[in-house]
Amino acid sequence: MTTLLYALWPLFALIVGGFLLRRWDFPGEAFWPAAERLNYFILFPALLFSSLAMAPLDNPALPRLALAVFLGLGIGWSALLLARRLLGWPAARFGAVTQGILRFNTYLGLAAIGSLYGKDGLAIAALMLALMVPTVNLMSVWALTAERGVSLHGLLLPVAKNPLILACLAGALVNLAGFGLPGGTDRLLNLLAVASLPLGLLCVGAALRPQELAGEVPALAWNCALRLLAMPALAFAVAQVLGLPAMESSILVLFFALPTAPTAYVLTRQLGGDSHLMAGIITLQTLLAAASLLLVMRVVSS
Repeated sequence: MTTLLYALWPLFALIVGGFLLRRWDFPGEAFWPAAERLNYFILFPALLFSSLAMAPLDNPALPRLALAVFLGLGIGWSALLLARRLLGWPAARFGAVTQGILRFNTYLGLAAIGSLYGKDGLAIAALMLALMVPTVNLMSVWALTAERGVSLHGLLLPVAKNPLILACLAGALVNLAGFGLPGGTDRLLNLLAVASLPLGLLCVGAALRPQELAGEVPALAWNCALRLLAMPALAFAVAQVLGLPAMESSILVLFFALPTAPTAYVLTRQLGGDSHLMAGIITLQTLLAAASLLLVMRVVSS
């Protein structure tokens, strides 16, 4: 527990720091959208690209890891579709609920994995992201547009334009081609990557909206319980059934235990979803994750 606490508390300290800095209007309101764009389009893709370019794609656990990812997401998605049919959720609400349960905060996830498992863990995490990011994005777009209907082009375009997905694909192609990262390219990408995670966590804190927690308390409570407790329990069960190695199993559970992504709010607004509910889910899950991640990872590692 002490090791977990030492690994995780600095990450949440950065989130709190970002929240306080924005509340104090430092360094200015214009800084945070610009910092988020820089991280989303340049720094974080550099981290994913370099991790995948050097990742062990011949890892014998990879097929089982891919199966575990798709099985976990598939079970969660099927349960959500059933709940929508039974409860009659409109697409605006269904999209927010879906993102609250299936999406995950990649900044917090990679920062935690880097602290706990180092470069080997980051390589495995990058492989998982290459599978999870496009899948979860497709599910999110479909959920938010379920009532209006959406063409294949409209469904795939947000995924094809996602810089994280493009970085994962490019890194995998460089890896498979055997180019490596010559001539100091690895050092350049490492410098960009090092800046990504602390800036990302500060931006996560800056995006928190405590004022959005009022009015949807029951929905926020069960959504947080499903995301922060039920989803990691599902991932742990899948990992045990498939016999994943210890580190791969822990990383899978951690990804399924992360709070939802702050970018879910932007997508929800763009596609006409319930942005008030989405903002509340993001805020409460991020706050509760400080305790739930410690609990989940303590159980998994025991």
